[in-house]
Amino acid sequence: MFTGLIETQGVIVRCDRTAGGMQMLLSSSLPVSELSNGESIAVDGVCLTVASFSEKGFAVDVSPESLDATSLGAKKKGACVNLERALRLSDRLAGHIVSGHIDGQATLQSVRRSGDFTRLDFNAPQKLLASMIVKGSVAIDGISLTINTVDASGFSVMIIPHTLGNTTLCDRKPGERVNIENDMLGKYVEKFLRSGSSGGVTRELLEKYNFTQS
Repeated sequence: MFTGLIETQGVIVRCDRTAGGMQMLLSSSLPVSELSNGESIAVDGVCLTVASFSEKGFAVDVSPESLDATSLGAKKKGACVNLERALRLSDRLAGHIVSGHIDGQATLQSVRRSGDFTRLDFNAPQKLLASMIVKGSVAIDGISLTINTVDASGFSVMIIPHTLGNTTLCDRKPGERVNIENDMLGKYVEKFLRSGSSGGVTRELLEKYNFTQS
């Protein structure tokens, strides 16, 4: 479990293809002494497991499914990625609940400056947009952000200077794809509402608990 607050950025030192998957070696400013084999770490929002570590960095294994479903399959040596270690129970939940399980990808359409702030507009498939609401949360490449606008074809976010300067968003160009994880609570609500008559939300159920107006 993660918060979407990026700790630091890492650099891909090596990408080795394995049997259907890939092993990545990453260097970063994360304290090696605090890492352990088997712990979870979010790499551009994708929950991966530390396979090994040394003074040069740490290695993670990326499964075939993750390569197909996320932007990691297109990463090359030298690319920068966002890193966040797993949430501890003693931490403040300053972002939002992020699982590290990517729902899909969106395409950056435009980058527009607005004073000290930056607006990013994305195109996204309907399956992602269905769980988005204005002022709701979304994780883009692992970054916890607030949805500024959403319509039938895409959505936008407004980035503060700190986020732009401390994540990979500063390097993103129109046409590039990013990893999207929708708000977990929103996904559960959407499924509940779409579950139909077999236990779903009906007018009768709403009336029973006084959630409709007469």
